[in-house]
Amino acid sequence: MNLLNIKSVTVILLFVVLLGLLYSSVWQSCRVIDPFKQNQSLPAGSRTDVLTMTPWLAPVVWEGTFNPVFLDSMYQTKNITIAATVFALGKYTMFLKNFLETMEQHFFTGFNVHLFVFTDQPKEVPQVKMAGGRQLTVRTVPSFKSWQEITSRRMELIQTLIEDELRDYADYIFCLDVDSQFHGRWGTESLGGLVAVVHPGYYKVDRSAFPYDRQPISKAYMAPGDGDFYYCGGAFGGVLQEVHLLAKTCHLNLEDDATKGIHAAWQEESHLNRSG
Repeated sequence: MNLLNIKSVTVILLFVVLLGLLYSSVWQSCRVIDPFKQNQSLPAGSRTDVLTMTPWLAPVVWEGTFNPVFLDSMYQTKNITIAATVFALGKYTMFLKNFLETMEQHFFTGFNVHLFVFTDQPKEVPQVKMAGGRQLTVRTVPSFKSWQEITSRRMELIQTLIEDELRDYADYIFCLDVDSQFHGRWGTESLGGLVAVVHPGYYKVDRSAFPYDRQPISKAYMAPGDGDFYYCGGAFGGVLQEVHLLAKTCHLNLEDDATKGIHAAWQEESHLNRSG
């Protein structure tokens, strides 16, 4: 089974989350290189220094390209619930405090949010005061032996969480990395069928330099010349049914690779970048 065609992505760039190894103001100061080398038709008043629409008509969301007050007002009457997952295993529990505190400040403020923390050290989850309508649930999971097992189990647990619980009340889900922090708003501008984040480390380079998996035997294989953007594995989401299918497919492909004794170059990130 191949991964979902990445061209079903509804929003492909967010400006509010940064992985721990990356820099903090990339979205606001740098010019994006249009990988399609084509003219961009932008609405009046929009930024002209960045790509805001893909050739397959998926919006690319940057700071300064949307009206947050208008978007929030559209969704506030719908009483939506946004679920989120984060995995903190082993030494990665040290990132939880910063992640949780900045998330409370910036992630869908004013909306119903239910965060699930999966960890093998539940006593290390810090207490963070949360606003009304927001809750945190800790789920204890076993310690895993390898990164390969962690990534496969992560996708399986996300799939199971949606099947067993979230379908009863949640509308959207976002899956985030714990060694991240929020530096600004992440809100309704990111709601869509399937949402991906363009990797900050590769958004200005030519696609020939993208670190796609190049092993033809792998389910994550990307042939030279394929692919449009390089998405980071640390943040993705969307409506429940789309993320469920994405997680299920990624889990099956990781398992298929494991039976062959191979691992994709960047684990689930490689599989997430695989276009069908």
